[in-house]
Amino acid sequence: MSSPRPLVPPEVAARARSLGRIPFGFGPRFFVVLLIGLFWLVPAWWFPRFVVAMILWDLLALFAFVADLVRLSKPVELEAHRSWGHVASLAARCDVTLAVRNFGKAAIRCTLVDETPASFRNAPPSLSLVVPAAQLASVSYSILPRERGDVRMGRTFVRYQSRLAFAERWVVADTAQIVRVLPDLEEARQQALYLVRSRQVEMEKRRRRQHGHGREFESLRDYRQGDEFRDICWPATARRHQLTTRVFEIERSQAVWIVLDAGRLLRAEVRQEKSDLLLAKIDYAVNAALSLAQVATQCGDRVGLLAYGRSIQQNVPAGRGASHLRTIVESLAQVRGEPFEADHSRAARVLLTEQNRRCLVIWITDFAETPTTPEVIEYAMQMTRRHLLVFAGMSQPDLSALAHKSPETPEEMYRHAAALEIAHRREVLLSGLRQRGVFAFELVPGLLASTIVNQYLDIKERSLL
Repeated sequence: MSSPRPLVPPEVAARARSLGRIPFGFGPRFFVVLLIGLFWLVPAWWFPRFVVAMILWDLLALFAFVADLVRLSKPVELEAHRSWGHVASLAARCDVTLAVRNFGKAAIRCTLVDETPASFRNAPPSLSLVVPAAQLASVSYSILPRERGDVRMGRTFVRYQSRLAFAERWVVADTAQIVRVLPDLEEARQQALYLVRSRQVEMEKRRRRQHGHGREFESLRDYRQGDEFRDICWPATARRHQLTTRVFEIERSQAVWIVLDAGRLLRAEVRQEKSDLLLAKIDYAVNAALSLAQVATQCGDRVGLLAYGRSIQQNVPAGRGASHLRTIVESLAQVRGEPFEADHSRAARVLLTEQNRRCLVIWITDFAETPTTPEVIEYAMQMTRRHLLVFAGMSQPDLSALAHKSPETPEEMYRHAAALEIAHRREVLLSGLRQRGVFAFELVPGLLASTIVNQYLDIKERSLL
């Protein structure tokens, strides 16, 4: 499946400038030469005139330092570049390349330190490379983004010296840029690959027409006994002088709305199996939404996105096509978990206003265990009056493990009982939704994407919408 690939962060280049009031210093070889000069003190113990030789040696080292500093490339003769191997995606390693162009007349050895945010690396990288005169050299390091959204990369610090290493300079290049970390695109591609190989996509490619009670016009034919009078085409009847009926087929292209809850419950962290990385539930929800959006777009459906917390974070009207999918990817990248309870009523009102006709709504959320019915459950029930709803509640693996573990101590027994009670109450609430015609599930975060995509394909195949 071909999908629009978001733009790679552009290459950033900047000329170096001096760093600090004294932007140069002594190189390591200068101190080595000075230490060697101390050997003159041994014969000077018996012959004081060797002290003069030591002073001359030190002066020679100082002269070598000055000559090396003058020969060393000036800060304005250096240019630093930062480029990206591919787009930065959540929990996916990405290579970043630092390059230095030397416009000077002598080769230099560089030590580079790139300012990276804590969400990319635990510590900024320190890299070394040799840059020949009037040439470009590069070195790479890897990052592992742990947050989505816009992240600021800082400057590039360079410390360089000539091959003699008697002097060195410290410069900085203003390579700061804003990088947008997108959801896990690889997982979405895997789901899309599954779609291509499945029987459902073959059915979509053949566009097998199914006659029924749809309202998408197909053709005209002579009136038959049992046809509804509202289906009679009166202009065609007048032209042909006999009753003519419109034939409709079931609509193959429908609207699919993905509703993402970004409230406080979705900030809970869950360990990712493939990388042992802690990701918030909202990250799993975003990845699942991206997988579903790609699959639904491939099926020809129009996809809309509504992400909300206390307010509406993202609202993308239903559409189709590569450019629309790119808009959804960019919007998903900016969905952030909020430390407050989400306003489910506002989300329901916005969706009912945006989408008048019946559509498929995929609501990815979670709900707290309260004595009363959670708000999100109430509004999900209201949504079923107009739309077909898939309600995906995200479970907490730690709680499930505690409910299935046999207690060995009194303290574990109380925790086990509490976990069982919570699990039972959640199942009762979900059963109530199913009785109202809602496809309601409680899903482990790691299986959220595949389960939702499969449910969507099943609904398409069975023409339930």
